Amino acid sequence: MISHLIFIVITWYALQGFQIEKLMKPNHVFQAKLMLILLTITISSTVSNFFFSCWHIPHPFHLFYLA
Repeated sequence: MISHLIFIVITWYALQGFQIEKLMKPNHVFQAKLMLILLTITISSTVSNFFFSCWHIPHPFHLFYLA
């Protein structure tokens, strides 16, 4: 869980360099920010899961699926 939060912060910081507002329609700032948030969550979750799988670290929620 901590790794997900760390990668969310790193991804959010990295995506701030892009000016996504210029790609969106004028006066749709809310939609641009929402897309940035969803993109951040998607990328950071994917990267975090990749690191879990590469180093064979058991995912913290893996224990809940044993039942």
